Formats: sequence, C-alpha cells, structure tokens
Amino acid sequence: MNDNLKQELFRAIAISTATSPVLIPLINQQSRAESYNKLEEFKKYNGRVAIILELLQTETLMLPANGQHVDITASTKLYALGVLQTFLKTNYAKLNNEGDRLAIRNAVMISARQLLAKCCSSAIQDTASENESRFLAVKIAALIADIATRDFPQRWTTFISDLFSPPDKGGLWYVPSDASISKGYGPLIGVKICLECLKIITEDCTDGDFNSKISTSRRNDVLIGLNEVNGQFLPLIFELVSFQYTLVNNAKTTIGEMCNYLVSTSRTIYQMTPQEKPMFEEQVLKRDNAGKIVADCLSTLEKFCQSMPIEWMLSNLHNCDFISALLHLLREDTADTNVLSVACLQQIVVRKIESQQWSRLVSLLPAAINEANDISTKQDSIKAASEGKTLDSVQVLVDKYPFHRALSKMLASTISAHIAHITNDKDITKDRGQNFQTVTNFLILLADMLSHPSPRICGDQSNTWAVLLRDPQLSKTQTRLLQPCFERLIVAYSKHLIRIRWEDIEEQNHPYAALFEESFSDKDEYDLFLGDVRSKANLIFRMIGGIDPELGTSVIYQKFEYLFATYANGSVRDHLDPATGELTQQSTAVMELEGFNLPLDNLIHGLPQWALDDTKTRDPSYMEPSRVKVRNEVRSMLGDIATKVIAWNPNDIWLKFRRVTLMEALKYYWEFDAPRLMSAVDAFLQCLGDESPTSVAMHNLSPEVISLRKKAGVSLIAVTKKVPRLLVAWLGQLSERVKSLLSLSSILPANRMHLYEFLSCVATAVDDPTMRSKFIADVLSDALNQIESSRIKDAIGSVDRLLTYLGVTAAASNPASVTNESVVDQVTNNYVRLFSAFNQLLSVGKRCHEAAKSRPNAGIPLSESQLLQYQDTFPDEGTVSINDLSMNDPFVHLWPRILPSLMQILNTIFSIWHPTNQAKYLKDPVQRFIYAISDDEAYLAKNQGSISSGGVFGEGGTAGSVVSGWHRRACNLAPKWSGWFNELRGTCLQLLGLVAGQRALFSPEISPMYPAFVSIMASTEHLNAMEHRHMSQYIKQFIDYILLSCPSTLYQSHVAPIAAPFFKHMEHRLKCTWAPVLKMNEIPPESTKPLTTSDCEAAALLALRGGDEWLLSYYARGGAFVGDLDAVISEAVAEKLRVEVSRCYADMLQAALALKGDWALVLANVARDEQATKKGDSNLLSSGPKSKVYDGALVNADGSERSEFHYAIEARKQQRIDKLCHFLLLENETIAGYLVLSIVECLNYPDAYTCRRCLKICHRILETVSWVERYTHLLGSQMFTYAVRGVIYEQRWMVGIEWDMINVIRDIYCRLVLGQSLQCGGQGAAMQSPTDATGVQFEQTKVVDKPLQGGGILCKPSDLPRQVLVSLPGISPDMVMQLEAKLKEKRSAKDQKDTLRDILRIAAENLKENENGEELGMLGRADLSESLLNQKESAKKDIIQDLPEKLVTQSMILKKNDKFYNPDATEMGA
Repeated sequence: MNDNLKQELFRAIAISTATSPVLIPLINQQSRAESYNKLEEFKKYNGRVAIILELLQTETLMLPANGQHVDITASTKLYALGVLQTFLKTNYAKLNNEGDRLAIRNAVMISARQLLAKCCSSAIQDTASENESRFLAVKIAALIADIATRDFPQRWTTFISDLFSPPDKGGLWYVPSDASISKGYGPLIGVKICLECLKIITEDCTDGDFNSKISTSRRNDVLIGLNEVNGQFLPLIFELVSFQYTLVNNAKTTIGEMCNYLVSTSRTIYQMTPQEKPMFEEQVLKRDNAGKIVADCLSTLEKFCQSMPIEWMLSNLHNCDFISALLHLLREDTADTNVLSVACLQQIVVRKIESQQWSRLVSLLPAAINEANDISTKQDSIKAASEGKTLDSVQVLVDKYPFHRALSKMLASTISAHIAHITNDKDITKDRGQNFQTVTNFLILLADMLSHPSPRICGDQSNTWAVLLRDPQLSKTQTRLLQPCFERLIVAYSKHLIRIRWEDIEEQNHPYAALFEESFSDKDEYDLFLGDVRSKANLIFRMIGGIDPELGTSVIYQKFEYLFATYANGSVRDHLDPATGELTQQSTAVMELEGFNLPLDNLIHGLPQWALDDTKTRDPSYMEPSRVKVRNEVRSMLGDIATKVIAWNPNDIWLKFRRVTLMEALKYYWEFDAPRLMSAVDAFLQCLGDESPTSVAMHNLSPEVISLRKKAGVSLIAVTKKVPRLLVAWLGQLSERVKSLLSLSSILPANRMHLYEFLSCVATAVDDPTMRSKFIADVLSDALNQIESSRIKDAIGSVDRLLTYLGVTAAASNPASVTNESVVDQVTNNYVRLFSAFNQLLSVGKRCHEAAKSRPNAGIPLSESQLLQYQDTFPDEGTVSINDLSMNDPFVHLWPRILPSLMQILNTIFSIWHPTNQAKYLKDPVQRFIYAISDDEAYLAKNQGSISSGGVFGEGGTAGSVVSGWHRRACNLAPKWSGWFNELRGTCLQLLGLVAGQRALFSPEISPMYPAFVSIMASTEHLNAMEHRHMSQYIKQFIDYILLSCPSTLYQSHVAPIAAPFFKHMEHRLKCTWAPVLKMNEIPPESTKPLTTSDCEAAALLALRGGDEWLLSYYARGGAFVGDLDAVISEAVAEKLRVEVSRCYADMLQAALALKGDWALVLANVARDEQATKKGDSNLLSSGPKSKVYDGALVNADGSERSEFHYAIEARKQQRIDKLCHFLLLENETIAGYLVLSIVECLNYPDAYTCRRCLKICHRILETVSWVERYTHLLGSQMFTYAVRGVIYEQRWMVGIEWDMINVIRDIYCRLVLGQSLQCGGQGAAMQSPTDATGVQFEQTKVVDKPLQGGGILCKPSDLPRQVLVSLPGISPDMVMQLEAKLKEKRSAKDQKDTLRDILRIAAENLKENENGEELGMLGRADLSESLLNQKESAKKDIIQDLPEKLVTQSMILKKNDKFYNPDATEMGA
C-alpha cells in the first residue's frame, strides 16, 4: 500500500471517529459512507497485517487537514488493533512461521510501551486524551490476552516477565514513587494494561461464557503456566495494593485535617480561600487516582479468587497476606474499594476451603467489620461538618447500600457454603470451646444485619437461615448455637413482611424512601421480591417454632400485643375511604395486621405437637417437666391471642377482614382448643350473615363487604378442613345455624357454596357411613330438588327452552330486552338458580371425594383387613355397588338422582354448538354472543395465562372488548352469556369427572343409564361441534378421569365405547387445526384468524352447509368467536386455543401411559424401592426431594407421606398401568390405530411442548407394540419419517428437542431393524438379541410383554426405516450399511445417537442446497449456532486449538525426578 492509499485510510479513520474539530467541515453523510466502505475494504485487503504492524509500531500518526496536522494516533491504533484481533480469531492458528507470530507479538508490545512512555512524559492530560489513552490501554490488554491464550506458555515463555518487568527492561510495570495528580492513569497506564490482561486471561480460561472458545488442553496449559510463574506477579500486585492504599490513606488523612481546620474556623469546603482550594483539590485527585488503581487490582484479584488456586489468596504465598489486606480494605470507600473487597471475599467463601482457613475468616470478619463501621461513622461526621450539613442517616444508608448488601451476601455465603465445618466440629455442636464462641459471634453479627431498613438484606440471608434451621444437628433443642439469633430473626422478618405503600416511596413520604428507591427499581420489582421473601420467611418461622416453641411464641405474642393495643380500636386512621370515612387496604393499621398474619400462621404450624396437646398425660415424652412448662406457656399465650381476636369487634370493614385472617391463622391451634374453636366458627358464620350498614339487598352490598364475606367463607373452610372431627359433636347446631343463614336474602352465592362445603367437611368426619350419607343428602336436598324440579327440567330439556330461560330467544324479537334492568335481574336469577344447584353438588361432592381418598384405604371399597388379604387379585377391580362405595364416600348414593339431569343439560349445551344452531344464531347481532369468548378468556390470552397484571377490569384489562362497550358487570345480558355457558359446561364436565373418579359411573345401579350416557358423551355430532376450548375441558375433566378411574376389567365395556370415537375425532381435529399453520392441503394461513362480528354472516352460511368444509374452517380458527376484540389479541386467542388443545391431548395420554401424574409416581416409587433393596439402604425410602424436611417416616418419591396400605393401593395402580397400556394399544384396533396415528402426526406440529411429550409417548408405544407386525408400517414408515424429517429440516421450533427426536429414531431403528432392545424410555445401551437358527430372524426378548422393563423387538427385521434413510438426499445404501455396522459396534446411547446425527447431518446439508431461502418464521431452518446437527462444526469454528508443543514446567520436572515435590491441587491451576 503506497503513501496515498495510507493517507486515504487515515482520512477514513479520522472522519469515522471525528477525531478533531478541525475535521468537522469534512464530515457529512457522503464522506461518512465513503469512509465506512474504505475501512471495510481494508479489512479484506491481503496485505493488511503488515500495514497494521507498521502502524502499531509508529509512535505518532498525523493527518494534514485544512492547513493543520491532526493527531490520529489513538483512533488509528484502535482501528488497527480491532482488525488484528479479527485476524487472530480467524487466521492466527494458520501461521506456521514463528517469525510471523513474534512480529505480531512485538508490534503489540511496542505499541503498549509507546503508550506508557507518552503517559509518563505528559504530566497532566486533558479529559479527551485521558479517555483515548484508557480506551487504547484496554484494547491493547485484550489483544495481548488473546495472543497469550494462544501462545503462553509454550511459545511465549516470557509473557509474564515481558509485562511485569520495569520499562527499562522492556516491560510495562511502572509505579511512580509518589501519588499521581494526573486526571487519568498517567504513568500507571502500564499497570492498568497488566492488570486488565491478567483479568481477561483468567476469565477466558475459567468462565463458562468464554472458555467454550478455548480447547480444554489449551486452557489447562495457560492455567498451569500462570500457576508456575505466579511468584512473578502476585507480590507485585500485593505491593501495589499496599502502596496505593497508603497513598489513599495519606490523602484522606490530609483531607480530614483540612476539613477539621475549616470546621474549627466555622467554614465549609465551599468557603475555602483561593490558596486553600488547589491544595484541597490536589489531595482529592491523589486519593481518587490511587483509589482507582486499588479498585483495578481488586477487580483482577476477584477473578483470581473465583477461579485460580485458592492457595494464592489463603496460603500467604510469597509473603502476600491477601486476606488481611482484603479485610483491612473493608473500611475504604474510595472507588468502591470496600464493595470490591467484599466481592473478592465472596468468591473465596463460596469455594471449598479447609476448616482451619474457614475458622480464621470467621474469627477475623466481625472485628474487621466493626472497625470499618467505626471508621466510616467518623468519616461521615467529618464530611457532614465540612459541608455545613447535619448528618443525614438515611442518605448514609443509601450511599452504603451496595456495600451493606454485598457484605450481607458474603457473610451469609460464608456460613451456607460451609455448614459441614460447623456440624463436623464436636465443640460447636456441644456448645463448648473457642470455635463455638467464634461461630456464635459470627451468627449474631449476621442476624444483626437483618435490622437494616432495606428488606433486601433479609431476602439475601433467607436461604442461609433456612439451611441452618433445617440441619438436624444444629436445630436440635440441645444445641444453643442458633437460639441467640431467633428473636432477631422473627423481629426482622416480621417487620419486612409488612407491605409498604409504593406511592409513599414515590412521593417521598416514607422515612426510608430514598433507600427503597435504591433497593428496588419499581413497584413490580418490590412486589416480586415481597412474594419471594414471604415464601422463604414462612419456612423460617415454622422451623423456629419447632426448635424453640416458647421463645418463638413469646416473640410473636409480644408483637401481637403491640399491634392489638395500637391498631385494634381503629384509632390510627389514615388513607381513609373518602365516601365512607372507613379504613382501606392502604391504611397503616390494616397493612400492619396483614403483615402479622403469616408469622402467626407459620409459627403455630411449626410448633411440635407436644407444645400444644395437653391430653396425652400418659405419654412420658409429653410429661417431661420442661415440656410441661413450655406447653403451659405456649398455650397460655396462644389462648390469649385467640380470646382477644374472637372478642374483637371492630367497626371498620377492613379490620373485620383482618380479624377473619387472624382467626384462620390460628387453624393449627384450634385443634387443641375445642371450646374456643366453636367461638371462632360462630364468628366466621356471623361474618357471613352480617348485614350491610346501608342495605340488606345483595346487589347493594359494597365491594368491601363482599370481600369480607367471601374471605370469611374461605377461612371457615380452611379451619374446618383441619378440625372436622372436633365439630361433629355440634353438627346438629351447626346445621340449624347454616339453614338460618341460607334463608337470608342477602347471602352471597359464593357463601352458599361455602356453607354447603362447610357442612360436608364436618359430615365426612362422622364415623357412621349411614349417618354420613343421610346428612350429605339432607345438606344437598335443596340442590337436588332444584335440578329435579319441573322448571329446571323443562329449561334444560331442549336448546330452545334453555336459550329462552337464559334470555337469548327474546333478544331476536326485542334486542332491547338484553339491557332491560328487570329482564336482566330475572334472567340472572334464573341462571344463578340453575348454576348454583349443580355447583353445590360439585363442591360437596369434591369435598367428600377428597375425604374418602384421605382415609387409610384411599377410598377403595374394601375393609382394611380385606386390603391386606388381597395382594395379587383384586375383587374391587370390577363393578362395585353404590352401597359399597358409599361406605367411604357419602356423596356416591346421590348419583342416580343427579346423573339424568346432568346428562340432559350437557346434551342441550353441546347441541347449541351444532352447525345448524350456529347458522341460526350467528346471524342475529345480539344472539351471536352466546358463542363468544369471555373478556376473561381474552385477558388470559393477552397475558399468556397470567392474572397478575391488574385483572380484566384493571389497567390494560379486556373488560368490554368482546361485546364492544359492555362487560359482564354491566346491565347487559350479551357479555354475561359467554361466562355463563363456560361455567355451566365446566361445572357439568367436572361432575362427570367426579362420577368417574368416585367409580359410581361403573356401578351396576348406573348400568341402565350407561348407553344413553355414551350416546351423549361420545356423540360424533357433539364432538365435532365442540370448540377447542370446550374440547380441552372435555379432555381434562372427563376423558382423563374415565381412563384413570375405570377398573381394568371394565375397559371393553365402559372405556371402549367412549375412547374409540374420541381418538378418531382427535386425530381429525388436530390434523385440521394445524393444517393452515403447516400450509397443508392448500388451506390459507388466514383461515386461522378467529371469527369476528363482521364475519358472522359468512360463518353462518358456511355452518348451514356443514360438512367437511365447515369443519376445516371451524377447527382452523379453533371454533373461536371473539366478537369485537382487536386483531392482536384475537390472534393470541387463536394461538392459545390451538396449542392448548394439543397439549391437553398429549398430557392426557402421558397420564394414561404412566408418564406423568399419579401413576408416574407409582413407577418412581417402584424404582426407588428397587434401588433401596439393591443398595441395602432403607433410608432411601424415608427421603425425597431435598427441598423438604423429613422426620424418618416412609415417604413417596415426591416427598408425600405414604398411607398405611401403601403397597396394596399401589398394586392396584400397577395393574391398571399395565392393562390400560395393553388395552389402548393392542385390544381395540380403532383406538390403537387413531391414537398412534395422532401421536405420530403430533411430531410434525410446531409446538415444542406437545412434541416433547409425544416423543415420550412414542417410546411407550414402541416398547408395547414394536414386536407386532401389523404396526410395522405405522412405526417404521410413518413415525420414522416424521421423526427424521423433524431433525433434518432443523425447524426453529424444534430447537432444544432434537436429541429427544433422535432418540426416538434410534429406538425405532434398533427395535425394527437391528434386533436391539432398549430400556424404558429409550434409555441406556442397546441390548442385542441373537438370531435364531435360520439366521434370518431375531429371538424375542424375555420382557416382550413388559413394556415398563423395555418391551420387545420385531423379530423379522423391516426394511422400511432403511428405505426412508436411502430416500434422503445424499444418503446411499452403502452409507446405511455403514450406519448399521456402527450402531452394532457401539451400542451406548451416546454413541448411537451421535452416529445417527452424523448421517442426518449429511441429509440436512444436501437438503439445504436446494432451498430458496424463503423466510418461514418458526417453520424456517434454525441458525447454525442453534443447529444440533452442526453442533460439532460450530463448536470448532474460531476455537483456540491445542499447541503441538508439549508443556514442560519446572514442577513437572521435579515431579518426574521425584525431588522435593509434593503434588497438590494447585498444579492444574484450578
């Protein structure tokens, strides 16, 4: 490149960076574009490296412009370094000449030395020059680091000495003897380069985000090299920190003396004389410059602490006591030195350190922190006085918040990461010795930090305290290590659980507003944090209550006494309702009491039974004198709380609300205080019937009163579920009281449900089955009479009559009727009457079913002796009479009365959606809204299922968007209909799930009704007319239950008539649903848009024609009618419905095939039992997930308690697991064919959730039926083709599940072609079956009839999978033969999957060559970085490879000669 071209390059660089104001006349849009193109062209120039090396070694680069010379040295070198860095990544490894590598290295080092010389010669630089120097230094450091990671230590053996030598020896390490007063790094720029370079190298070789670009061997070589020569740089860094800190301290001392002098003369720093001010500013500059260097050192040391040998920091190598230095620096706040020191200590304590080193840290930290606090307090006082201000304690907390939070995290990690050091020390666990005192003092310091006003401190320590309290050695009562902290913990967490008003923060009304603004970015972040800290605090309160009941209860009792005395009488009144003058949710009294609820609830929950139960006087463990004393104290305090809460009768609605929540919080106490329990129940019931102060009419109740009543009902149920047996004695009185409440006109519908549920809870505790059943029938007599009444029977008898009953029919002739107040009230009452009857039945039925399942026999209709008697044959696995079933479940005997009405209303509701009716009602501008989605469904679609963004009626809600301008609370029937039909359908389908779950559906009493039942529930016309949202409900609430609840002997008679048409229908529905998305059958993608008001006329005409044309359109949009909803939310609705119905279908089949849910837990229990037997470790059976605490009792694999008859119950489930799988896949050709076909087709539908689950189902199918020849074409051709296509097309939606897909390909090929079987789920190495005597067929596996143990293989190998592979582009028969040879040679799962990936990659590459690059969205091909097939290639790209030279260090030589060598963990540099 000649000089002219160089000048053009310089000019382009100058214009692009706008180096000088002189160049402004030359800069315009055209010149910038030309400069950019010139610089990009240079990057492709073949001779660019030689020019760059020349530029880097040129001391000064000038550009003539407008008669002046502009210095472009920094900008040119920055550009040159960038180009060189790109060259390093792409072409450096290709350099075979050591001279070329040396030339690059020398050029960069010369550039660094020139920068150092320039900064040393310039006493003071301006800000622009300083920034240029700093940017250039960082860039040079990055480039040196890049070269070092490629060449050090084998090729660049002098790397460390080249950097850390003084300038006169060619190095960059220069530390002037006096403090710098330059505005930047000045002569310390070389030090900056050295520190930055080491930091980058350490990070690149150890951090997971970076080291994937460096081969393992290369990374280890670099780390070994650094460890070998650490003596050349660690002492220099330690000495630098010491010296610069001395300069900082000296400058601060001088500044302090100056400030004291000013204060003594009644002046401030703003009143200094012209002679004093420069002197003061000089000291500030010295302090800041030296502090900046200390901060840079600590940033590098943090990387050492995180990843390099821990001995560098802890073992005083080379007389460098870094720990003492870091502890000393906790007192220094210049340049956030204290925060960086804590960061270094944090990285140390989270690593595994020896007990002695840990003890040293624990003993030194409290003193260092106290000293730092004292010094900081003095400095704050001096600073405030010198500025003429009073000390602002809140602002001090704000300024120190980063340090305090980091310190709290570090102290917490010091404990949580080394619990074993505490538990393994017998002196500590036995409360003796110096170590015990040291750890106790440390824990007290940690607990004292919880008093910090910022709740973040509490939040950061929550996990540590939970770990400590969970540990059985530390939490036992005899150990007093934790007890001194309990009061601090309860007080601190109780304080921070109280929600603050964020508007007080925004308006600066909160005393710590500034601190909260520093702690949280906004209200959403605070709310998220509060929810998290509350959940963790619950566990802390619970465990403290279990460890020290008296102390925990005493602290909570004192808190209650204060709150009750302060706020119970309503004297503290703020944030009042302007209309009523009452307290609101934002009032201080209400918020304080709300925050107390969780501590009270969880502390009582954690109390041991002996601390509350005074009835077990014959149990010696309960009657120990110490326990008796504690129990008396605890019961006295909790009894006083209960008495005061029950007697409390506040006037404000929100205080009444808080009273209800406090009574609910005592639910674990009421069990041991029956007299007060009845008073509490009476108080709950009184809240349900309290009249509104202004009106008794239900629709005139204020929202606050409604909230109170609903909460009282929910709380009543919560308490009753804990203590139903204690209320049985008062059942008659309670029944009368409930009846009187139900007679009130102002009782809420929700409270009616609560009352029915309340009585059913108590009734299930009655021991006599006959009395239970009789009482339940009496409780539900009104609901039963209602559904059997002529009025309701007539209303649900046909579509026309039901729509007339709900005001739909009248809207055709009189549209104004839907907004007529009297009509709206009448129709609403009609609906409530109909819905409440079925909802009451559902609520009570579910409660009875839960109670039956919680009995020892889990609701199985056998006596306990019979359960133990029958272990292999199960007489209850068949039809069981309702009388027998009702022995456990008192609700069952009502089904013969309920089912006829239930079938009728479902038949009518399903019929409303038939195309003939849709053609009729979609035409009407008002009636059409019976088919619309509700505002709530629109809101869930908009917010992806979340309800935490303000709700339907909140900001950004969707109220009034479906029926434009009208919502369900308005006086208009149209927006109410959608919600009504949703509720009715959902309730009725849940009742169907209940009748199946309770097994009444399979009883002989129901048998005469079953054909009619099937004709409704399996009607093709009904199934076809269901929208996707209806089908999702149908699957979750009915199909799921009937498959899992039906006795195995009744599958053919009861499951087959429903399952056969269902699976046939679902295959067709899913195919039509996804066809527009996949652009199949020439169906336009626009057809997926939901139906809107403007399209109703056309949709009505299409529905009138019916047939496949209507079905294709109907399923494409999910059947959804969105009314006036906007296009964006409408699209979200369609997407949600489409994926939801697919996912529900996959989830249902997973549950039926024991791949998830209750049956999967059975298999997990079996596997764990086998593991425990194999290992001879029975402790495995009493432990589960680590997130739970266990008391030694036997538990399930998920941590839940096992029942008394666990094995008898699970034996029945295991039988159903085996038989249902066999029935679905081998006993009914219609079910099996459409089930397998639908799952195979799901592999092609672009929803990763569905596909991943269907892949698991595919394995279960292969395990069950791969040996059956009639399945061979479906599995070997269709399933295999879909799986292969899914991998080689590399579609974006498939990213993340490719390995799962390849595993299915492997499973198919092994079983159908190679005669290899796999473990359950396609796991483990393939097991080769031998061939028979003919050598043509394979011998069948011994577990062919046991899918859960691996299943069978196809004895006669199929060529279908081979044909599929050969049909792929680029795949030849020879390649398939080679594939099979490799699959037989290496049968491990990893090897076989890698082999399959390699051949599929070839097909994918050939396929890519023929693609036109069309953008297909989620159906398009994934990027190279995301592609699994190209994972190995992309991983190799730009990676820093190993060096051919073998690394030999002095330590290795000593080891080889075995002289004075003691190998340790530091040798490998990690």
